[in-house]
This record gives sequence, C-alpha cells and structure tokens, in this order.
Amino acid sequence: MASYFAKLNHPDDRVILIEKNTYLGAKVIISGGGRCNVTTGIKDVKKVLKNYPRGSQFLRTSIYNFSPQSVMDWFESQGVPLKIEDDLRVFPISNNGKDIVGALEDALRGNGVEILLNAQITDIQRSSEQQFEITFKTGDKLISDKLILTTGGNAYRQTGSTGDGYGFAKTLGHSISPLAPSLSSLHLSENWIHLLSGISFPKAKFTFTQNDIKAERTGAFLFTHKGITGPAVFALSAIVAHQQFTPENPAKVQIDLLPETNPEQLDLLLQEKFQQNPTKKLVNVLGFIVPHRMAEQILENLFELLVNHPKLIKTLEKYNIAQLFEMTCTNASKDLRKAILLILKNLPLTIIGRSAGEEFVTAGGIPLDEVDPKTMQSKITPGLFFAGELLDIDGYTGGFNLQASWATGTLAGESV
Repeated sequence: MASYFAKLNHPDDRVILIEKNTYLGAKVIISGGGRCNVTTGIKDVKKVLKNYPRGSQFLRTSIYNFSPQSVMDWFESQGVPLKIEDDLRVFPISNNGKDIVGALEDALRGNGVEILLNAQITDIQRSSEQQFEITFKTGDKLISDKLILTTGGNAYRQTGSTGDGYGFAKTLGHSISPLAPSLSSLHLSENWIHLLSGISFPKAKFTFTQNDIKAERTGAFLFTHKGITGPAVFALSAIVAHQQFTPENPAKVQIDLLPETNPEQLDLLLQEKFQQNPTKKLVNVLGFIVPHRMAEQILENLFELLVNHPKLIKTLEKYNIAQLFEMTCTNASKDLRKAILLILKNLPLTIIGRSAGEEFVTAGGIPLDEVDPKTMQSKITPGLFFAGELLDIDGYTGGFNLQASWATGTLAGESV
C-alpha cells in the first residue's frame, strides 16, 4: 500500500519495493486461515479504533484517511469481490488470500512500482547527504532519498517476518519498546484440561488476575490439549501481552461459562433439570447444560475447583468422586447444587504460558511518540517513514491488524 500510493502521488519518482522473500505477501496469504481476513465490516471508525489495545489514538488519522470501507472499495476496484461474514470479518468471496496479494501485485506493477524479490537487506545507514544507503546481502548498494520501513514484527517467522526492521530502526536512531506475543493461545497447569480438548463455548466471560493486574473479556473460546484458545482468549492475551506466565509465576483466570444466565436463573435451571430427571445420574443431567465431557470433569475435579470455598468443601466431604458419578438427581443436595453453580459461573484455572511461536501479532515495536501519526514520518530521522506491525500497534482478531497495516501504509505512501 505504501509503495502503491507513493507512486500514485509521485508518478515521476522512482519507487522500489524491496522484498526478501521470493514472492510478495507471505503473511497476508496465510492470514485468516489462508482466506485473508482483509479488514473489518464495522463501518463506524470510532468503534473500529476500540479494537486496538495499543495504538488506537495514534491510528485515528490513518484509519479515518483509509477506513475499512476504503479498503473494501480499493480491493473491489482491483477486481477482488469481497464479502462481510456474520461476525463482521471481511474476506474475498473466493476465500483465497492469494487473490488479495495478486491484486496488490498487479496494481503495483501496473502503476510502475519496481519490485525487487529475493532481495535481503543487511544494513541501512544515513549518508552524509541525508540519504539512505541500503546494503544487500549480495554486497550491492542502493541510495534512496526517502525510506518506508514496513518489515512487520517477529510473529510467524516462517514467513520472513523475523524482526529485521527493529535493527534497521535502531541503526537509524530509534528505540524499540519491549516486544511480546499478542493474540496467542494460553497454556494451563490443570493436568486434566486435555480431556476437554475440542469443546467450545460460543460465549464466555473471562476474568484475568495476576498480582495487581486485572482484565476482562467476553467471547467465544475453545479448549485445547494444553489450555484455551479462540477469539476471547486471543483478545485477553493481547490486553495482557506484556505479562509473563510461568509455572513459578502463574496467573489466574476465572471463566463464566454461561454469562447470559445470572446465578439465580442458573440455580432455577439446575433445580428444574433435576426435578424433571430425578432418577437419572447427575453427570448425565448436567450434560444437558454443558457438554458431557465438561460435566464429567466438573465432578471429577470438584474439590480442586472449589479450593477457594473451604466451607462448601467441608459440607461435601461426605461424598467421594465415585459416589458423585453414581448419584441421581434426586439425591443431589442443595450444597452440591450450589457447588456446581459456582463452578459453572466461576471456573478457576491457572495460566502458566503462551503458545510460543504461534502468536499472530507482535506487541511492542517503534514507540509511537517517535513517529508523526499525521504522516507516519520519523520524528528523529527526516525522510524515514514507518507503517504496519513494526510500530507499537496491535489489534484484536477480526481484520483489525491488516486494517492498521493498509491504513498506515497508505498514509506513509501519500506523505512521503
């Protein structure tokens, strides 16, 4: 986007796009599971900006300048029809990210942008003439009047997004804020969690605590062999991207599995199910409310999950786990019902890590106070511009990170 708009606005200037891979858009192609979630279907820019845990204020100028609607209009004008799905994510109708990259490449070549593929840069220096001297791995050099760095973060390193731009930026006078994985899955310490792998909930409320840090997020999630994943978990991990989790320094997360049902309503629902099925086993009737495997693990780990409720544990000590599994609804005590309700509304789990290397986005990067948000130009080195994930900007899932990239790239290209 930066090179396209630079050439569009300065047709007589030479614009060169330098790509270290053998083809363009490796990370774009694999985004959205290969379908490329190109932007968001949210029209209100104020609402769009609420989806960036870092950088929302900085992005105001660029996203108002090149909004999600502008992104959609641009790609459709390049011959790529798009669709807005029910969750407001935008994809090409073909469900193929290669169509997005193909449109970009055709637009660049058709506009006269020179593309250097398989061209790895090893060094960038400021020359005495206030130009940029770019050195390639081959030893060749290129002198440039202006330079836009859009090399991405260090997530999905297999695509070539290996953080090279951080080193270039430091050489050119910039600092780098602490880097952390964002939009990652979370690993849990509970050894039985793998038995829930594949179970999903369309809506749950997460409450995260670690020392004095607290965060909340509501949305869909999925249990994995190691922990939890899905949109709500990715968003939560983004909010607390700079928190460290280890077995020695864990964080706590409490999950309300039924956030749209308050405790009183849920208690009435449990009583109703028990009364309707008096001779059925408790575990099977509980399976009417949550997936059966979830019901099994609630009973299997009942005392562990009630660790913060010692008085309630004491009233239930007369039962062993085997008895709980054989118990019929008619024999379920009020205290046992209360215990189940507490767990459904407040499932306590322990976070001990993230999915290393699987994060979609890097939190951190070029500090935003070192860049002019109205032009994307460096406040430290005139003629140097930034765009995309290299900046200390990251968004939630749903097309927000690509939207930020298109918008900041466009503004940098128009400003250069």
